[in-house]
Amino acid sequence: MESWMNVIRHFTILNLIDILIVTFVLYRLLLLIRGTRAVQLLKGVIVILTATAISSVLHLDELNWLLNKIITIGLFAIPVVFQPELRRALEQLGRGGFFSLAFGNANTEDLHQTIVEVVKASQVLAKMKIGALIIIERSTGLTEYIETGTLIEGIISSELLINTFIPNTPLHDGAVIVRRNRVVSAGCFLPLTENRNLDKKLGTRHRAALGVTEQSDCVAVVVSEETGRVSLAVDGVLNVGLEENTLYEMLQSLLVPKRSGRLHFLNRKAES
Repeated sequence: MESWMNVIRHFTILNLIDILIVTFVLYRLLLLIRGTRAVQLLKGVIVILTATAISSVLHLDELNWLLNKIITIGLFAIPVVFQPELRRALEQLGRGGFFSLAFGNANTEDLHQTIVEVVKASQVLAKMKIGALIIIERSTGLTEYIETGTLIEGIISSELLINTFIPNTPLHDGAVIVRRNRVVSAGCFLPLTENRNLDKKLGTRHRAALGVTEQSDCVAVVVSEETGRVSLAVDGVLNVGLEENTLYEMLQSLLVPKRSGRLHFLNRKAES
């Protein structure tokens, strides 16, 4: 009897672990599609499955046959329709980002320099109401977008960033892509978000920032030409109207390991 109780207890623990793992995986999947068109598509799938179940219970044979055919076709269509979300999921899984978020092997001091220069440049550009889009690469490579612009390969500085976005200069239109502490390329073209629920007031820069962060794990800093507001996009989510300290802290938390980032922030506060 005692051995049977041990077996039951053993299976209960395994089942609990199994449920927790499945719950975590579903939670991460929901985070991946949050704020994208996949949410509406998922709602449509749920409606079709619900209608199929109801038609089966009520013996609506013709409707049930039609819905089953739609589901069969949908099994082949889902990989095409959900291609951006599946790509993001596989990229995060490949770099370990599905279970954690890391910035690769960049030197901590290089990252601090990048953050300080990006924040400084964004504040100057915001005061002058000059539009800007700065993309900071993390684990997912952005070579396909870097190649659409003009190679710079220069050490990052606020002066370089500001001069790049001055109106009527050759590279002001498009995005600047930063890798570690270097401005790799300028005047880059980025994919626009397909999210139709965005505020109509958001311009092309903001939509490009959302688009590239939906397809990779990069961070995008946007300065609005119309309002001078500074925004930050990550994972397809846009944070609008950020103050200097807020932008700095958010970039620290996204780009720098927690311990070193916290120490540097305290040192920066002490110096100021």
